[in-house]
Amino acid sequence: MQLKEKITLLAKQYSNEFIELRHHIHANPELSYEEFETCQFIQQKLTSFGIVSSTLATTGVVALIEGNNPSKRVIALRADMDALPIMEENVVPYKSKKNGIMHACGHDVHTTCLLGAAKILQETKTEWEGTIKLIFQPGEEKNPGGASIMIKEGVLNNPKPDGIIGMHVHPGLPIGKFSFRKGRVMASADEIYITINGNGGHAAAPHLTTDTVLIASTIIVSLQQIISRNNNPTIPSVLSFCAINGGTATNIIPSEVKLMGTLRAMDETWRYKAHQLITKHATAIAESMGATINIKIDIGYPTVDNDEALTTTAWQLADDFWGKEHVEETELRMGAEDFGYYSQQIPGCFFRLGVRNELKGIIHNVHTPKFNIDEQAIENGIAMMAWLGATTAVK
Repeated sequence: MQLKEKITLLAKQYSNEFIELRHHIHANPELSYEEFETCQFIQQKLTSFGIVSSTLATTGVVALIEGNNPSKRVIALRADMDALPIMEENVVPYKSKKNGIMHACGHDVHTTCLLGAAKILQETKTEWEGTIKLIFQPGEEKNPGGASIMIKEGVLNNPKPDGIIGMHVHPGLPIGKFSFRKGRVMASADEIYITINGNGGHAAAPHLTTDTVLIASTIIVSLQQIISRNNNPTIPSVLSFCAINGGTATNIIPSEVKLMGTLRAMDETWRYKAHQLITKHATAIAESMGATINIKIDIGYPTVDNDEALTTTAWQLADDFWGKEHVEETELRMGAEDFGYYSQQIPGCFFRLGVRNELKGIIHNVHTPKFNIDEQAIENGIAMMAWLGATTAVK
């Protein structure tokens, strides 16, 4: 039996086992950098497969599977495992048991698929060449990003991977499909925190106050010009303010208003220029209207850039394994992913797994209380990760 057929058969054979495993992870979510139980669970499963693992970055897990001629090539396969502070609204037997915490971004799926791939790769290791490095990382959802911590602690050393492959669920892509994209595929992401202070007072006497609410609203509207009038319009960029906090009553102008937002960019040079413009523009507005201002821009994840050669190879392998009619091109996305830290260091390929099924009502986006997947995606994801791990060669 050829390796392709064997991986397909094993993924199907183990699908129910790993669907149940996904249910366990989904029902027991943990927030970023708090994945202690998940870390232990992953290590227990790897041990049961005969795979030795170790921890990194407190709650991260790293393991190696050696095939024939282990030094020929080293491919890293990566999954993230943290959940989000969201109250789940799905009515399912495996609903989150933790109040206000949910796997709403599919990291339970990523972890499950990599564990499934690990089991298959371990069982077939005499049929492929090289070494597979398994990376289960914490904290993808929260700065500074678990990937950056894992890298600082040496995840890309001993041995250094020739390339790294990651997968993400895609609720816009139908079940049974995958998507790839060469080059830049996701945006950078920075967090913006602005605090405006002034003399508050009675709303009926605004001339005796510094109207921090008006100043905040002026800043929000005005800063949109930073994007529309300064950025090259052919290169996507987004500035969104998503939280305004200030005030306690209808007739009191508060002495403090806080804003929180995010800047997304597809160009790293523009990204840092925008930081300067935001700071300069917001400061000028606040001071001209009599307020003081504090601005903090928390540098987040870089762009995700898929290596041309590695992604071309992985895409061709996916076509061969799944059929060209089931593999599409991923659209550019203004979302961000700390996988970008890996792809800055070594060749990377970040692809998408279709999980949508409109007939079953599985249509909700990630980061929403009703996000879920068609669980056929578990078998699909396991098979693809195992296949790419066993066959990808990096030039």
